[in-house]
Amino acid sequence: MIVIENVAVATVDTADTYHADGHVVVGDDGRIAAVGAGPAPAADGDTRRVDGSGCLVTPGLINTHHHLYQWATRGLAVDETLFGWLTTLYPIWGRLDAEVVGAAAGAGLGWLALSGCTTSMDHHYVFPRDGGDVLEAEIEAARRIGLRFHPTRGSMDLGRQDGGLPPDNIVESTDAALAATEQAIDRWHDPSPGAMLQIAVAPCSPFSVTERLMSEAAELARRKNVRLHTHLAETDDEEDFCRERFGCTPVEYAERLGWLGDDVWLAHGVHLDDSAIAKLGATGTGVAHCPSSNARLGAGAARVRELLDHRVPVGLGVDGSASQEAAHLGEELRQALYTARIRGGPAALDARAALRLGTMGGARCLGRQDELGSLEPGKLADLVVWRLDGLGHAGIDDKLAALVLGPAAPVELALVGGRPVVERAELVHADADTLAREAVRAHRRLLDSE
Repeated sequence: MIVIENVAVATVDTADTYHADGHVVVGDDGRIAAVGAGPAPAADGDTRRVDGSGCLVTPGLINTHHHLYQWATRGLAVDETLFGWLTTLYPIWGRLDAEVVGAAAGAGLGWLALSGCTTSMDHHYVFPRDGGDVLEAEIEAARRIGLRFHPTRGSMDLGRQDGGLPPDNIVESTDAALAATEQAIDRWHDPSPGAMLQIAVAPCSPFSVTERLMSEAAELARRKNVRLHTHLAETDDEEDFCRERFGCTPVEYAERLGWLGDDVWLAHGVHLDDSAIAKLGATGTGVAHCPSSNARLGAGAARVRELLDHRVPVGLGVDGSASQEAAHLGEELRQALYTARIRGGPAALDARAALRLGTMGGARCLGRQDELGSLEPGKLADLVVWRLDGLGHAGIDDKLAALVLGPAAPVELALVGGRPVVERAELVHADADTLAREAVRAHRRLLDSE
């Protein structure tokens, strides 16, 4: 049992309950036993007591969109739009293998843990023919770090010769992609309560996937009772591509293929008109909001306030580290708030709403809202204790404002299922310097193999 006391508590429950001085009790079953104001109740047996003075405890952050392999190609094509960035990097990604992906995923997940993330998805869609088992490599990396993991089996089957964007040597056949996706679900997906590993189905995007793969992937996911994910409405180029090739907008295309529903979450959703937002809200389709990546690529700013007003589940994502080199999920809270206010003024999003995006919003996107996303008795003990009494946060009395508006806060303690993964801003199960060295070797190996 772990008792965290003398701490500010942001529960992110339905009432947004906040305790300026409270406690959280974690049971030995890895679930939250108690949350409340004032001192913790007396605890029996073997108990670790954590003094949270100067700290804020929140639910662990949930990353709803990422491409972990991209840690190996950070700092490239830094002044390109999305399509220019992709065409520059596709040939490099064609040389990926399990060793490179494992090293990149280890670095990316380790960094996410240090940024306050306790659950992350990953969207992996590049499977070179001689690259080995790259999905297994990132799953092993997640186990090494200790994070709860929702990797998706992505795919591309629309190469350049057929009117797609990716080069032909890195796309799969439709049948091969569907078969490999089903095999990944059968091998790795854990549907049980408290699962540490769940698989989703994730064809890449309208400009790299055929209509057949999109529609049959949706059928496969629903037959297997797993979730669906893809990129949609990220850029004006994608909008133009869909109108020219399919005669409709990206959301109309998704609707046509059975890709709207409460088992679907879409990456980005930047270029959505009123009709598209209304459709997402009516169907319960989620959106992974990636404000820093959208800014880095100049893609635009998602209409988050309008999405929330239409009851669209909205989570946060750092996106791939090659399109957003910081990849710090804690900082995305501030970026989301700033992006919303640039569009709609100071009332568009406050600190509590930003934290909700990064926690309960993410849990809803991943279909884990009954277990994750808030600090409530019975939920999984995935939580973060943020240290807010250092120089960078000095004089900010409102600890939630300090977390969201101040500089990146050190993680004093992060628990996943009640087990520590970060202590005093250090990884518990891996060495950050080792992860960095492995990532540098992977980067050099990938670039030097041209």
